[in-house]
Amino acid sequence: MQVRKLAVQDAYELVPPTFPDRRGVYCAPFQAAVLADVLGFTPAFVQVSHAVSHRGAVRGPHYADVPPGQAKYAFCTQGSLLDFVVDVRVGSPTFGAYDTVRLDATGYHAVYLAEGLAHAVIALEPGTTLTYLTSTGYNPAAEHGIDPTDPDLGLPLPEGLELILSDKDRSAPSLARALAEGRLPRYEDCLAHYDRLRRAAPPA
Repeated sequence: MQVRKLAVQDAYELVPPTFPDRRGVYCAPFQAAVLADVLGFTPAFVQVSHAVSHRGAVRGPHYADVPPGQAKYAFCTQGSLLDFVVDVRVGSPTFGAYDTVRLDATGYHAVYLAEGLAHAVIALEPGTTLTYLTSTGYNPAAEHGIDPTDPDLGLPLPEGLELILSDKDRSAPSLARALAEGRLPRYEDCLAHYDRLRRAAPPA
């Protein structure tokens, strides 16, 4: 499996080998040992989520309070989508930056993002299916969002798509407003959390 660091610190694109034959294709989009080599510990994922979206549907950017935050490992099992990772950790060297990866049901690329980072996707085809593993379960009180159309954030949403947003995402604050209101995770808290996860990992 190939691993590429994204422009946002503590986020990665992972590309598994695929094995086509006359029956179809096989691949392993998630491989714990590969991720452990990258992170220095094996993430403990506790939930698998499955989201089916209409073309143009936008989900996020969403992030969770740290600690404990919510690390994610995402890949596409039907259709295609653009995956956005946004650094909303106050004090991070890549604060306010984002990176974009195309995920689809052909190459089965995956994205890992650490706790404290924000995640968004936009479906490029009808019936696009996103599958993602999370390190914590859904906790509405600890989850927050940023306006995906915030011009200062500048996510490159595709032209020619009619965007479909939830009411919650449509009313989410801009990054600047979330910062001013103290809603964003602190980078130092995230680093301390990552360090706890590495120290708690069993010896190799």
